[in-house]
Amino acid sequence: MTGTTTTAPRQLLDVRRIYAEPAALAMPRGAEIVAEWPDAEVVEVPSHWQIPEVHGDETNVRRWVRIKTEALVLGVKKSLVTRPNGRSADFIAPSTANGCTMACAYCYVPRRKGYSNPITTFVNIEQIQRHIARHVAKQGPKVEPNQCDPEAWVYDIGENSDCSADALVSANVHDLVDLFRMMPTAKASFATKYVNRDLLDWDPMGRTRVRFSLMPAELAKLTDIRTSPMAERIAAIDDFVDAGYEVHLNFSPVILTPTWEQDWQALFEHLDDVLSPRTKAQLACEVIMLTHNEGLHGVNLGWHPKAEDVLWRPELQETKVSENGAVNVRYRRELKRAAVDRFTTLLAATMPYCRVRYAF
Repeated sequence: MTGTTTTAPRQLLDVRRIYAEPAALAMPRGAEIVAEWPDAEVVEVPSHWQIPEVHGDETNVRRWVRIKTEALVLGVKKSLVTRPNGRSADFIAPSTANGCTMACAYCYVPRRKGYSNPITTFVNIEQIQRHIARHVAKQGPKVEPNQCDPEAWVYDIGENSDCSADALVSANVHDLVDLFRMMPTAKASFATKYVNRDLLDWDPMGRTRVRFSLMPAELAKLTDIRTSPMAERIAAIDDFVDAGYEVHLNFSPVILTPTWEQDWQALFEHLDDVLSPRTKAQLACEVIMLTHNEGLHGVNLGWHPKAEDVLWRPELQETKVSENGAVNVRYRRELKRAAVDRFTTLLAATMPYCRVRYAF
């Protein structure tokens, strides 16, 4: 195990209470995390899924950000399953965390545990590493290129969290970067909205793909709550490439405002101006149109209603049932198709070197 973490900025994490399964406290990684927060109260809980004062209580909505800042949950990942994906990655690896200390108004993760959903860290990291290593070995070499990667099997290691923020809590993400560094047939991948510059010292040797999520800066100020400012994310891109990461961009979510075309065009022009030739040569992106949820809309009205002015647009949206059965809303089919076409046309005209891996 790497056994090192970064120092969390107090405005993002100031842990006062650690909810922990007894089995998690008995594991080395659990003990490491508790030691990082010596003044925090430790509360034993039977399950990381069942903490009424943290998860699933509508009355918590006005305390959403405070809970994300002050609460941390430790659990043991009991079901280790690697799932096929085929969009952003070939496979979704077992999560080493669930939830987030940030509070993006459109985030899908709160729909699963409910409401504030602070970081839950799974401490059985060695077991998760062994599972991933076996899965990678079973695949053998990748013989046919696809949209995920031409040569390597890509494993998303941050489906339900932001790995850059997770690295403020434990060494789990560092351990996974080290694991994939030793795998010539696979690479890790995660999307992030937080610039954690301690990751620049990890020496990933090209085996980890960081996907920086970008959108027009003024829109991000409204919807990307507690995240790194857009200028800081953009300024980090070249540095992460120089540190040995593969860096792609997530243009996500694309939110249709009255000025969306002009705003994104301005962002593309800025990126074209500031990114280095080395970054441009390896660049690719994903384009993801906004998907929202009626339940999350109701929660947001209780703590950040201004964001709903741009996220909840019934006149533009239709119901969509997701793969996991959740009832969401997305832009109407014809509107979405036209917006994707227009978006990719603008991108190709300004940043022709930025390959679109997928857009939907």
